[in-house]
Amino acid sequence: MQEYGMIIGGRSVAASEHFAVTNPSTGTVVGYAPNASEADLDATVKAAGGAFPAWAATDDAERQAACEAVTAKLADHAEELAQLLTAEQGKPLNGLGSRFEMGGAQAWAGHTAGLSLPVKVLQDNEEGRVELHRKPLGVVGSITPWNWPVMIAIWHIVPALRTGNTVVIKPSPYTPLSTLRAVEVMNEALPAGVLNAVASDDRLANIGAAMAAHPDIRKIVFTGSCATGEKIMASAAATMKRLTLEMGGNDAAIVLPDCDPQAIAEGLFWGAFINNGQTCASMKRLYVHDDIHDAVCEALVEFAKDVPMGDGFDDDAALGPVNNQAQFDKVSRLVADAATRGRVLVGGAPGEGLFYPVTIVADLPADAPLVVEEQFGPALPVLRYSDLNEAIDAANASENGLGGSVWSNDVAKARAVAARMECGSVWINKHGAIQPNAPFGGVKRSGLGVEFGEEGLAEYTDIQTVLS
Repeated sequence: MQEYGMIIGGRSVAASEHFAVTNPSTGTVVGYAPNASEADLDATVKAAGGAFPAWAATDDAERQAACEAVTAKLADHAEELAQLLTAEQGKPLNGLGSRFEMGGAQAWAGHTAGLSLPVKVLQDNEEGRVELHRKPLGVVGSITPWNWPVMIAIWHIVPALRTGNTVVIKPSPYTPLSTLRAVEVMNEALPAGVLNAVASDDRLANIGAAMAAHPDIRKIVFTGSCATGEKIMASAAATMKRLTLEMGGNDAAIVLPDCDPQAIAEGLFWGAFINNGQTCASMKRLYVHDDIHDAVCEALVEFAKDVPMGDGFDDDAALGPVNNQAQFDKVSRLVADAATRGRVLVGGAPGEGLFYPVTIVADLPADAPLVVEEQFGPALPVLRYSDLNEAIDAANASENGLGGSVWSNDVAKARAVAARMECGSVWINKHGAIQPNAPFGGVKRSGLGVEFGEEGLAEYTDIQTVLS
């Protein structure tokens, strides 16, 4: 079984210790990841810091070309990375699984490579000239989750590189191998030290916490839970790090009474259950008007029955297992409680291993844990409403505010409802459809800053104003 190394200064570096990474479908070992120490982290940050001056000084066109070369490397190795991703994450190769994720990684890398932040002239008259310049920060620390590990790594890495920063990335201990390999592949197109990677299961040291406190890391970009994001924010304060935090969501969808239940069932289902519900911006609460509530529930249940779940390497599988035991236990707890408070329409009983069936629950009270907490798994509460204002208030009652959606045949009315929702992104007649040219980020406890597009690119820079 392969032992993976850290990527430091453009080469693979062996660690003194490793930890096993297992396939959540089978429990078998996929490979062994390097278990970094704080000394390893220091060496990695030093390599990134040493590479920064030359990389920051490169011509903008040269950095664009390098990011385009990185995109090409991802394309060349897409199938290899998809296979590794399925092995350690569990998601299917096909459908909305690992090959889809690799396609997304390439799309984001390619689009971001083409962005730029030219000098902006704020004033040029007899009183003088004022220019706004965007300057790279230095070493960027990236901490990524286990749900979309390669694609989210690209979301962090490529805008940092495009703006002249160097990077140290730490992937989740549940899914480190595909990221380590992707970083190794991308290094073939980059100067040594520009992109580096460590991994850790936190037995030797809490590398994520050490990154947040490290004096030579100028920015942390993090995707993950609210609790961890809050700790990062507190640790980063002492060194005044720049932060981009994309944290938990408890996305609400509101279905208006003019919808055709059969027509929207597929969109609702995949809005909730893409990646087995293990997506920050997937639908976590579904509010349906009383007039069509039962019909929507019926259509969702019928659709769910035809969606196959299985091992990610099974060509027919559309959904895989929950990625890890802790998340499986959380979903099990929330559904078991929901079964005592509402009606389980489909699913509801844990499967073998880490396989949990698609579960839809109706008639839950507003304070049920499955409604209040982010389940991050294949369980969806459907809540009945009769007054639209009350539905909007209920959707906004969450402490999170990442995404939301409105479903209606009247787009103008849907837009009016969307304007009242307290979340960073709102979709009309779809849910979670992020794209690389549309800024994405949360409000309230769901995060700080945005990703994607020019707005996301700017978050990897400091402003310098030049007055002459």
